[in-house]
Amino acid sequence: MSVHTPTSHRFPENAREALGNETLQRGLASAKVGFRIRRSEAAARLPEFETLRDESRDIKNHTLAHIDLYLEAFEKRVIERGGHVHWAADAAEARDAVLTICRAAGAKSVTKGKSMISEEMGLNAFLEENGIEPVETDLGEYIIQLRHETPSHIIAPAFHVLKEQVIETFRKEHTHLDPDRVIEEARQLQDEARQVLRERFLAADVGITGANFLIAETGSTVIVTNEGNGDLTQTLPRVHIVLASLEKIVPTLEDASTILRLLARSATGQEYSSYTTFSTGPRRGEDADGPHEFHVVLLDNGRTDLIGTEMQEVLRCIRCGACMNHCPVFGAIGGHAYGWVYPGPIGAVLSPSLIGVEEAHHLPNASTFCGRCEAVCPMRIPLPKLMRHLREREFEKGIPPATLRWGLAAWAWLAKRPALYGLAMRLPVRLLALLAGRKGRFRRMPLAGGWTSQRDLPAPQGPTFQAMWDRKGGRREASK
Repeated sequence: MSVHTPTSHRFPENAREALGNETLQRGLASAKVGFRIRRSEAAARLPEFETLRDESRDIKNHTLAHIDLYLEAFEKRVIERGGHVHWAADAAEARDAVLTICRAAGAKSVTKGKSMISEEMGLNAFLEENGIEPVETDLGEYIIQLRHETPSHIIAPAFHVLKEQVIETFRKEHTHLDPDRVIEEARQLQDEARQVLRERFLAADVGITGANFLIAETGSTVIVTNEGNGDLTQTLPRVHIVLASLEKIVPTLEDASTILRLLARSATGQEYSSYTTFSTGPRRGEDADGPHEFHVVLLDNGRTDLIGTEMQEVLRCIRCGACMNHCPVFGAIGGHAYGWVYPGPIGAVLSPSLIGVEEAHHLPNASTFCGRCEAVCPMRIPLPKLMRHLREREFEKGIPPATLRWGLAAWAWLAKRPALYGLAMRLPVRLLALLAGRKGRFRRMPLAGGWTSQRDLPAPQGPTFQAMWDRKGGRREASK
């Protein structure tokens, strides 16, 4: 199919399959800790890290409040420098714009840098259906393209693939190479991918990249990579197409530089990515290289509907992946279980906002609300708060099962009657403590099978919170 068909409505089934996938669990266990450590160390080395978070949040808030003016300014600058801007209301319009450009260039093959927007558009399958071969050039994206899979992480798309699986895939797909070659080490795999992709870079008619930022002041687009594949993608072919969603716009070069100081540190723990590339229009007479045509496809796809709503803050996201790197749910099931392009906490907010609460209503509920995602987000997006908004919307639409809705209604009725609520809590607490006895926990518990099937349920101990609050006269204890 040409569109990434969501399976978010199957999240419970997807999650169970992920938990039972031993290969996936091995990959998750070996990969998830490194991101956290490197991000923490990088932040600690930069004294002004928290100040930069505040400044970057304010930059994006200002930009979103005036997004129409900055997008118009960006378009004007691109045109002044010889480029073209294509506005796309939805994924279908964006795909058609790309196809029109490719056909005008007589393209038979295109190279692509890593782009979540192209995933959102379902671009690869669409180009293939229309006789154009897309080649992913980011190593992780190249691996999953060969495996006919989708990304499982925003910055590490092959997060879920083990080295042994990569070796198997390369031997299966690179049949023109010596079958007796040795590719047991990571460097050997990288060298082989570089050898194969070099030919594709040189043969491509069109190069397609995403954009981390669009700069209204200059009409520039910015990409950050660690492999240099984005630079080869946008400088070698005659035509360069940039795919970006509207919220990637920032007012000035200085604003982009401020946020760039957070991006790599939050994503990979680097001070800066190995390559940070600014592109401004097509090749000029004095330029040593660059494309002859420069096109920017700007995708809305539901984003303007979020402007001015309680969900607007999600548009501050810079796709660093820090939230999912620190999320216990993502760490347990990986990215594919979320069922669409964006996994983890950001996906739990962005996906329902873009493809509908009806399709993705499970995702805002797939959270422990531990708050790690908000604590590490460089743009200070209050992800738990936004998930609560989506839960409220889910409840208003009557999507949860009737038993859940009745249970919440009963709890709300009881919670509005403090005396009755206190009595109703004290009696079960005492009964559960009595039944647990010295063990202090339950191996099995009616109505709590989802918990006790995996772990013991601790029995309540001591007085209730309300009882302690009353005893202290509503005062908090001074911290020691």
